[in-house]
Amino acid sequence: MPPAVAPDAGADAHASGPSGAGPIADAHIHADVPAAAAHLTGGIDQDGTARGPQSPAAQNGIAPGAHPPAARDGAPAPAAQEHAPASVGGVPAAAQEHALASVSGATAPAARDGAPAPAAQDHAPAPVGGAPAPAAQEHPPAPVGGAPAPAGDPAAGDSGEGVRPLHEPDEYRTPPYGGPGPWAPAPPVQHPNGAAGPSPQYPAAGGYPGSPAPAPLPAPAAAPHDAAPVPEQWRQYDPWGAPGGTLIRTGEPPKRKSRRGMAFAGALAFALLAGVLGGGVGAYLERNGGITTVELPQAGPEGTDRAPDSIAGIAASALPGVVTLHVSGGGEQGTGTGFVLDAQGHILTNNHVVSPAGRSGDISVTFSGGETARATLVGKDSGYDLAVVKVKGVSGLKPLPLGNSDNVRVGDPVVAIGAPFDLQNTVTAGIISAKERPITAGGEKGDGSDVSYVDALQTDAPINPGNSGGPLVDSRARVIGINSAIRAADGGSGPDAGSGQAGSIGLGFAIPINQGKRVAEELINTGKATHPVIGVSLDMQYSGDGARVGEEGKDGAPSVTAGGPAAKAGIRPGDVITKVDGQRVHNGEELIVKIRAHRPGDRLDLTVLRDGKEQTRAVTLGSSTGT
Repeated sequence: MPPAVAPDAGADAHASGPSGAGPIADAHIHADVPAAAAHLTGGIDQDGTARGPQSPAAQNGIAPGAHPPAARDGAPAPAAQEHAPASVGGVPAAAQEHALASVSGATAPAARDGAPAPAAQDHAPAPVGGAPAPAAQEHPPAPVGGAPAPAGDPAAGDSGEGVRPLHEPDEYRTPPYGGPGPWAPAPPVQHPNGAAGPSPQYPAAGGYPGSPAPAPLPAPAAAPHDAAPVPEQWRQYDPWGAPGGTLIRTGEPPKRKSRRGMAFAGALAFALLAGVLGGGVGAYLERNGGITTVELPQAGPEGTDRAPDSIAGIAASALPGVVTLHVSGGGEQGTGTGFVLDAQGHILTNNHVVSPAGRSGDISVTFSGGETARATLVGKDSGYDLAVVKVKGVSGLKPLPLGNSDNVRVGDPVVAIGAPFDLQNTVTAGIISAKERPITAGGEKGDGSDVSYVDALQTDAPINPGNSGGPLVDSRARVIGINSAIRAADGGSGPDAGSGQAGSIGLGFAIPINQGKRVAEELINTGKATHPVIGVSLDMQYSGDGARVGEEGKDGAPSVTAGGPAAKAGIRPGDVITKVDGQRVHNGEELIVKIRAHRPGDRLDLTVLRDGKEQTRAVTLGSSTGT
């Protein structure tokens, strides 16, 4: 048994073979001290010489030939060689080749049947006494010439002679990780750019005692002289050892990203984000009017009084005297408007408004304040399209003042009040657009007895069905006309534009209040109205300009009434009347309208065309009872 060399219980004992005999065969004795150990691998020196495990100096970056660090504890430093044979504790190297250290009866494997032993191992076969294996440690080089091992080197132990292994060692077993097997030598180092270094020189002897030495490798072929020179940094390239120098990167250095570009990209992203957020907030505020409750500005309370001549003032003054009429009877019904004439309850309206009631129908009156009362028919006249009804038992009536239609001028402002389409207390405004507009309305019976002839006031104040019988007032809220007819867009005309119930197109017509006043007084006083006449029958088929006196009257009667106003003035059958008091008439209807605009007994000057010559005849109007 070799003697112990050092008291370091945690070190490994190395047994070295003869110099140049091959890889060092190690027999490891591991103690229970967990010290870190690194695997040592062979490599190629810079000059191409094969070497065994690197010394601590080589692993620490010391090049071959440099002076290694001094040995610890005052021992001489190891020699500057890599594979020098050495002895451990004075035991010859030859004896070490066949010596195997054993721990707890385990021995190093030996060659079997003449096969080469496996390569040297860096790790002990097994931990001592079943203790966990300590971490691997680096193996410093063995001291040369019997020098004592440096401090911390493995200590020599018992060789374990006489103890046989449990089984024969297998030279083909898998070698420890990192150690080359006897049948797989490490490949030569491949340098870049096709420059190959010298081939590695492997040890001659196997890794275990008794293994045959492998055949010597042929010398590497010399590189051709014309080969490209190998850069210095690649000649020093050794993948198995510590780097001998710093590799130099050739070419242009990589361009660094501009901080200015990154800052610009960040600013752009921030601007986009701020724009999106700002747009969203702005849209929300615009849609919701802000982030607080919306309070709209509003004017404070003001006085309700208006100027008397304003539309509001006129309406406020006239509305209390305007009523709405609902009439039914004989299977018919209708709605119209009227206004109060006096405190006795007389109400003036149109004949076509109350005609559905007949003599036994129902007439209901609704005042502007909502009060209702039953009314009775006082009198009516179809020729003037006027009627009077009366309510009883109603107090607080407010009659509307009557104006003078002869004082009206075209362009004067007017206000129409009524219940168009049964919409009570509707107020519209306009002007007088024309005067003395001859219109006819009615004629549903076919015999002409229900035709009304009106020398009307024309207004553009909107008048619609339901306005009939309502007042047309001036700027002082005085009645100047009774709304009676409209001109419809379909070309029809008459009370409320006939049965078509068409709306207003700005052509409304009102009976002048002067005529309405006379007829209303006659209806209240006598129940009937009188019509002025001249005592002639007109040829309504005459197409010339003017009104022509017929050749004979109705049922063969004379066309000029004997002893009548026309006969007294010298008018004959066939005469054409062209003017009334100097105003031109174009047909028979216009002549009737002009005559009915006067009272019976009024004196008129008529221009007559006879035998191509015009003559003027003075006529005093007669009277006839209306229906």
